[in-house]
Amino acid sequence: MFENLSDRLQKVLKDIRGYGKITEDNISDMMREIRLSLLEADVNYKVVKEFTNTVKEKALGEEVRKSLSPGEVFVKIVKDELVKLLGGEKEELVVNKDFTTVMLVGLQGSGKTTTIGKLANFVRKKHHKKPLLIACDVYRPAAIDQLIQIGKQLSIEVYDEGKGNPVSIALNGIKYAKENGFDYVLIDTAGRLHIDEELMLELQNITKAVNPNETLLVIDAMMGQDAINVITGFNEKLALSGVILTKLDGDTRGGVALSVRHLTNIPIKFVGVSEKMDGLTEFYPERMASRILGMGDILSMVEKIEAEIDEKEAEKAAKKMMKGDFNLEDFLGQMKQIKKLGPLENIIKMLPGASKMGLNNVNIDPKKLSHIEAIILSMTPYERRNPDILKASRKERIAKGSGTTVTEVNQLLKQFEEMKKMMKMFKNGNFKMPF
Repeated sequence: MFENLSDRLQKVLKDIRGYGKITEDNISDMMREIRLSLLEADVNYKVVKEFTNTVKEKALGEEVRKSLSPGEVFVKIVKDELVKLLGGEKEELVVNKDFTTVMLVGLQGSGKTTTIGKLANFVRKKHHKKPLLIACDVYRPAAIDQLIQIGKQLSIEVYDEGKGNPVSIALNGIKYAKENGFDYVLIDTAGRLHIDEELMLELQNITKAVNPNETLLVIDAMMGQDAINVITGFNEKLALSGVILTKLDGDTRGGVALSVRHLTNIPIKFVGVSEKMDGLTEFYPERMASRILGMGDILSMVEKIEAEIDEKEAEKAAKKMMKGDFNLEDFLGQMKQIKKLGPLENIIKMLPGASKMGLNNVNIDPKKLSHIEAIILSMTPYERRNPDILKASRKERIAKGSGTTVTEVNQLLKQFEEMKKMMKMFKNGNFKMPF
C-alpha cells in the first residue's frame, strides 16, 4: 500500500531537511517531484494541483522563512496537508447503544460480501455487539451461500429467505434481530457490473423501508480514478455516510484514497488490508499520512497487538525471559500468539523508518514458521522444557516426526540458544546496540 509513493516522497523530504533556506528556486524541483509522485500514484490531477500549490505557498511563507530549521517545517507542512487531503479527523462508525442498522452497497467484484463479514467481526470484537447478517443479494448466483459460509466461519448468524423480495427480507430480518437479542444488523445488498436505474431503485426502496443508520459503499481501490465516478453515482441516489476501500493490500497505487474525500466529501471509514476476516482496519488520516511519509504507525501497531495478544500470557513469558528459564514450550506459546497478528510483514511496515531499513518489501515465509512449530510439536513436553538433552537419536526422531531435516532441527536449537544469550545480556545490562 503506497510503497512507491512513500519511497519517492521520503526521498524528497530527506533532501530538503538539510536546507538552511527555502526559496522559489530550490523548492521548484522538490515540488515537481512531489507532483510526479502523486500523479504516478493515480491521485486525481485536480487534487494534485491544489495540494502542491498549497504546500508551495505555505513553504514560501513567513513561518518557514523565519524558522531555524526550514526543512523540518516543510516536512510538517507536507504532512499536515496530506492529513487534510485524507479527510482530517477520523470518522467513526455509527454504533448505537441499543440497535444499529448498516447497509452495505457496491458494484459486483468490490468485495462487498466478504467485507460485511469483516465488519460484523469488527463490531463484535471492538464494540462487543451481537451482529446479524441479512442476505438481500437475491440475484447473484451463490451470493447467499457465500454469506452463509462467511457467517459459519465467524460463528455469526445469517438471516435469509432465499430468492425473495429484498425489501421484505430486510424488514423481516430486522424484526427477527430485535426479537432474538441482536443489536447490530448488517444488510448485504445486490450489486451490478455498473450503476443502473434498476439497482438504484431497489437500494432506495430498502433505504426508505429500514432507514439505516449507515449506508457504506464498498469499493475496490484497484479501480483507480473510476472509483470517484462510482462514489458520486451512488451518493446522488443514496446519501452515503462513508466508504470502505478494499484491496489496499494488493498491487494498487492507492491514489483513490488521496482523492476520495477532497472530490466527494465522503469519508473513508475502513480499508481492507488482507483477505483474512480480521483484515479490515479503521481509517485514520493522520496515521495514514505518517505511514506514507515513513514516520511509522506505532498507535495502530500497539492497538493490533493489544487486541490479539493475551496480556497475561505475554506478561508471564516476559517474566520467564528475565529469569532466564524461558524454554521451547514457552517459545511455542509465543509463536501461537504472534500468528494471531496476521502476516508479520504488515506489522513490520508500521515501524518508523521501515522503508529506510529496507523492511517495506520484506517477505516472511509462513512455511518456515510452520516448520519451526512442527519441530517443537514433535518433541515431548520434557524435551521442550529441557532442550539440552536433545542428542543425535532424539533429533533424528524429531526431524522424522516433523517432516524436516536434522539440519533444520539443529538450526532451530542454535537460534534458540542465541536468543537466550541475548536475553541474559539484557538482564545483566550488557547489551549494546550494533550501530
